[in-house]
Amino acid sequence: MKESTDQQSTATKARGSVLPEKAQWHGKIAAIFIWALVSCLAATLRWRWIDLESLKTAVNSQRYIFVIWHNRLSLSPIIYRHLMRHRGPNRHLAALVSASKDGGMLTEILKLFRITGIRGSSSRRGAQALRELGTQAGQGRDLALTPDGPRGPRYELKPGVIALAQITGLPIVPISFRLGWKWSLKSWDRFQIPLPFSLCEVQVAKPILVPSDTSESGRESLSLHLKSILTDITHD
Repeated sequence: MKESTDQQSTATKARGSVLPEKAQWHGKIAAIFIWALVSCLAATLRWRWIDLESLKTAVNSQRYIFVIWHNRLSLSPIIYRHLMRHRGPNRHLAALVSASKDGGMLTEILKLFRITGIRGSSSRRGAQALRELGTQAGQGRDLALTPDGPRGPRYELKPGVIALAQITGLPIVPISFRLGWKWSLKSWDRFQIPLPFSLCEVQVAKPILVPSDTSESGRESLSLHLKSILTDITHD
């Protein structure tokens, strides 16, 4: 049995593919606990929404690529639900999730929020993940990425989001939020967890389009522009 497994693993490596790690039973239990905790915390928050006009005036059929820094993942499913709640019942989100073991647990959390996790990052399954996200966009889903994840450096934009926007034709919507009261973990990104009854001020920037014929220099320029916008709306 072990020999068969080793042969299968060797064959997989030979083909150049990397299988994402799945959550074990304890990871699935932890995912349920985290989902419940986030849902309960979000219900206590005092929300303030800034600069939503561009999304309010857009046609309901328009799909987007939402980008938010990795340390603000905790409330991103709640924010998406709020932004899309007036756009009909058929809005669904597919989000890029690391192929690591931690990504396996995050995928389970996203499932509970009815979000599809697409496994990959700049270091593992990156190209395959972009193709899968493109397929999800073709099926009418919104997309979401953390442009500095999964390993950082914090607030450093990676090129995948610009490439994805060019491939799919979807506008990029930068989002950030500021918490009045929060825990900041001692992780590479200083991951933020809201304290109960905190003010959460969400800021949504204007959508950014990446034309299909954008050159390499044009992508670099748009990447710098996107980073500048995310920096402007991020207040720690």
